[in-house]
Amino acid sequence: MRDTWVQRRMNDSFLIASPTEEEKIRRSKFCTQEGVRAGAKAAGIAGVATAVPTLVACRTLPWAKANLNYTAQALIISAASIAAYFITADKTILNCARKNAKFDRLAKAQLDKV
Repeated sequence: MRDTWVQRRMNDSFLIASPTEEEKIRRSKFCTQEGVRAGAKAAGIAGVATAVPTLVACRTLPWAKANLNYTAQALIISAASIAAYFITADKTILNCARKNAKFDRLAKAQLDKV
């Protein structure tokens, strides 16, 4: 079994990562995926939350009717969605990285005891 693992790893690179390094890589990929997922949810919610009042205001308020064309409305909605995506993804990834760092410290302390 180890031989097949080494052969598979040899195809990727001439260096073989230790199991702890592979675990770190796996956790970082998971953090990134989790950040993208949370950011997409937040962007969807923010898009709806800004689209409804923007569109209602452009239909009812005289100032908005006169000054906000379709492009301006789209920019308002997309700016809120983009901001929500990046803020949420960043917070999620940093939170996950903080947990991973704490896990690494505990694992290292455990190895030092042994």
